[in-house]
Amino acid sequence: MNILIKSAKIIDNRSHHNGKTVDILIEKGIIQQIGKSLKAPKNYQELSFAALHVSSGWFDLRANFCDPGHEYKEDLNSGLKAAAKGGFTGVLVMPDTHPATDCKSGIEYIINKTKGNIVDAFPAGALSHHLEGKEIAEMYDMSLAGAVAFTDNKHSISSSSLLSRALLYSQSFNGLIMDFPNDRELSNHGQINEGVISTELGLKGIPALAEELMVNRDIYLAEYCGARIHLSNISSKQSVKMIAAAKKKGLKITADVNSYHLLLDETELQHFDSNCKVTPPLRTKEDIKALINGLKEGTIDAICSDHTPEDIETKQCEFDNAAFGMINLQTSFAIANTTLAGKLTLDEFITKITTAPRTILQLPQPEIKEGEVANLTLFSPTIKWSLQKEHIVSKSKNTPFIGRELTGKVYAVINNKQIVIA
Repeated sequence: MNILIKSAKIIDNRSHHNGKTVDILIEKGIIQQIGKSLKAPKNYQELSFAALHVSSGWFDLRANFCDPGHEYKEDLNSGLKAAAKGGFTGVLVMPDTHPATDCKSGIEYIINKTKGNIVDAFPAGALSHHLEGKEIAEMYDMSLAGAVAFTDNKHSISSSSLLSRALLYSQSFNGLIMDFPNDRELSNHGQINEGVISTELGLKGIPALAEELMVNRDIYLAEYCGARIHLSNISSKQSVKMIAAAKKKGLKITADVNSYHLLLDETELQHFDSNCKVTPPLRTKEDIKALINGLKEGTIDAICSDHTPEDIETKQCEFDNAAFGMINLQTSFAIANTTLAGKLTLDEFITKITTAPRTILQLPQPEIKEGEVANLTLFSPTIKWSLQKEHIVSKSKNTPFIGRELTGKVYAVINNKQIVIA
């Protein structure tokens, strides 16, 4: 794979080329030269795009690929295609499959099936057997097999005793525990955010308190155990405040937010669009402001897609019966970029989808440097575009963003001696 990238502005605050517009010469997957007015030897593919920027390859912390078990919604191959089209060269694959990824063989299945792909797939193992929240899964064996984190995904850990034991046990092999904070008794059967809109529509609400109680509990347990914990899908103003206070105390807390929670609020549900039915639910404009401030101040470390495919039968039905979730790998960058422009610098934003996720998972960081393996995302932060249904490469099409104008376009990804033009 021999490529010459022309006139690209580098966005990488770890590179001495950061902010410079340069050419990048790549030979056999290795960055050979970075400089001005480079000439491509014969048999090189030249890449040149409008308003071209390049960063290290993006990484997504929350991707649901439904494989094994529900491959008709998504499989590992189609999911990684969507990731590449969305600008990602690495993803953390959630264990909420059928059967759940709760043992060594499940981890090996994901690693073996995705080997050689342009997108690196890192499996998360289940924290509990069968995601039931009763007994700790075989975390150490899964860690040896290649699991880089442990979570029950949206099956929140209700048992404080179980989570405490997992936090203590994981320290023996430096495992990372990720929890989705949600008190299931408080949110049970809720459909959208509890508030004015839920009252107007006559829908049972999911109170922000359901998240905030568990954020508070998780912080206390992490402090008690002296362990690190990652809080997923933060969506409320009060949650941001509690995480900020915990970090100020020096606790080992990290957190992420879904990109669509930065743009969409609860008013999107006024037309009963089941594609906007997600968990945690879309909150208020005040919550969105707090989430953005949390990103700016470093309280929230990373932005993720929370890519959750659902088929027609589970979405095009009565709203109360519709499944939660939306696909988002192809749109995650553009959604976040659309709302964060002018609020975070481009450097700050790109760090949330490159350096930060890999730091949380303690993975090697790709560098834009001569002699390094090329792991790059090519994009424009200013080009406007809209997603069309025929361009969706996921098997499922459950997204409210079809036809909606977004700002920020992915051009290509380069990784593992391969290239995909988006």
